[in-house]
Amino acid sequence: MADKVRLTLGSGDFLSSPCISVCRMDAHTGWCEGCLRRLEEIARWSAMDGAERRAVWLRIGERAAQLQARAAEEGAR
Repeated sequence: MADKVRLTLGSGDFLSSPCISVCRMDAHTGWCEGCLRRLEEIARWSAMDGAERRAVWLRIGERAAQLQARAAEEGAR
């Protein structure tokens, strides 16, 4: 997912869906394990305008960075 986020943020193609067909919600974070969106972001996606979708993609990027940092911390232990 991190690669898709980088490509999307770099290309500016904020209209494409972040869904990668791995649809499982993480009880701890409240994010989909596949696309890193929250349920309300998933539910509203088709009704969002470009600015709203861009904001979701930016949040996905932040979430991906958090997960990478957490994984790095756990790997260092």
